[in-house]
Amino acid sequence: MALATFAGGCFWCTEAAFMQLQGVRRVQPGYMGGHDPAPTYEKICRGDSGHAEVVQLEYDPDEIPFEVLLTVFFTVHDPTTLNRQGHDVGSQYRSAIFYHSPAQQAAAAAMIASLDAEGIWPAPIVTELSPAGAFHVAEDYHHDYFRRNPEQGYCRAVVGPKAAKVRQVFAEWLQA
Repeated sequence: MALATFAGGCFWCTEAAFMQLQGVRRVQPGYMGGHDPAPTYEKICRGDSGHAEVVQLEYDPDEIPFEVLLTVFFTVHDPTTLNRQGHDVGSQYRSAIFYHSPAQQAAAAAMIASLDAEGIWPAPIVTELSPAGAFHVAEDYHHDYFRRNPEQGYCRAVVGPKAAKVRQVFAEWLQA
């Protein structure tokens, strides 16, 4: 098993996207990238902890390559907006890849360069590329949020469409 950690806005969205994929064994929402030794949702929402909302994946690289995970990551959020995803604003919603190995760092840097060169978005990618640090698991009520709350307004308007996009675009990688 390997680890991958992504920050792409609200972790409810990224959790719902990644947990559908075969080869992904576990998806945990949490916090990374800040200076507070004990971050909580309330603390990071104040914007002074430095942490981002992240999902940490345990995945089998023999079943799903890291590059596929990167492609999903770049498909389900806008990597060109600094500290913002839609109406979610603040450094906790920044776009970031927290790499766990030099190979992940190289793959992420190569994909960012390739996507920028292709001009997929009208602005340059601002995704932070940083070494993984301490991972702080989010509070229980954030786990598996979309599955437990599919009719909640934010889930219907934002999370659901992102999960549906993954089902449509990455059908060959979905769990059976």
